[in-house]
Amino acid sequence: MNGNEEPVVDRDEAAAGWCVRLAEGPLEVDEQTNFDAWVAEADNHTALKEAIAVWTGTETAMREPEGIAIRAEALEAFRYASRRRWARRAVRHWRVPMGIAALLIIAVITSLLFLSDPVETYETGIGERQVAVLDDGSSVSLDAATQVEVQLGDERREVRLLAGRAKFDVAPDPLRPFSVVAGDKIVVATGTAFSVELIGEELRVVVYEGAVDVLEQGAGAEAEPVSIDAQDGRAPARALRPGQQLVASIDPGEVDVAAISPADMQRSLSWEAGQLSFDNEPLAAAAERMNRYADTRLVIADAATGDLRVNGVFDAGDTAAFVEGMSVIHGLRTRREEGRVTLSRP
Repeated sequence: MNGNEEPVVDRDEAAAGWCVRLAEGPLEVDEQTNFDAWVAEADNHTALKEAIAVWTGTETAMREPEGIAIRAEALEAFRYASRRRWARRAVRHWRVPMGIAALLIIAVITSLLFLSDPVETYETGIGERQVAVLDDGSSVSLDAATQVEVQLGDERREVRLLAGRAKFDVAPDPLRPFSVVAGDKIVVATGTAFSVELIGEELRVVVYEGAVDVLEQGAGAEAEPVSIDAQDGRAPARALRPGQQLVASIDPGEVDVAAISPADMQRSLSWEAGQLSFDNEPLAAAAERMNRYADTRLVIADAATGDLRVNGVFDAGDTAAFVEGMSVIHGLRTRREEGRVTLSRP
């Protein structure tokens, strides 16, 4: 590179700088010329869209007084950097101002994390159940080996289910929707009772009172209703009603079409009383639920074994009775090792 050539600027770094500058207001003539030339490249245009998505994603929080002050400081710092750049047009070095802009974006987002509502974590160990009452009056009943994160704000109430199963009795508040994020799915309600479970690569939602919507987080900015099996192909899922269960994959590698079916309300809540009730359940899923309650883990040898069906009621934690029942009903072989029992077909 000779002395007259301009250093190459990282595309994302430049996009961050233009994002901040565009947020400030109309471009000046020479800025507009440079921007038009830069954004004409397809890769640059894509990078700018991504930067704008990050910037506008902070829009709600930035309306708060603290956020307004942060944005004002960021824009003022960018104006200062821009003035210096244009004052030194003989030495056109974009990396300094664009680097400042990129750091400002990071500073804004980092500051917002400190300004956001606190996150509380609730979790249970193997064989442990717990009921937590949230500050808004809602209650969360946690199954064994379950972990949730709760964030209650002025505009929304959000829970993230990281593992296991939880039942939510939501205190009505139409101005603050209550949502549960599990995998790439979002379960939204205003005041209702429902449970959400992660089991294997599946999400299961059962509604007991009221109604919930199940949305899918796609590549776009907005979530959309999950697709369900329908006679004419796929169709957007309607709001789930009491007595309905939705099962959907959370495996990003699979075609995501959910299924809605009737739910046995009493059976689906048996875990709260220390019993696990199975109705034509795959052995793999039943074993995963049993493992929430016992230190001796059940291991399924292969997919064919895991697809065998389980029916009946078992005491949570009674792994020995479950293994004996499966051995008798399906003629399964058992291999016992320290801390685990492997089940397989003959």
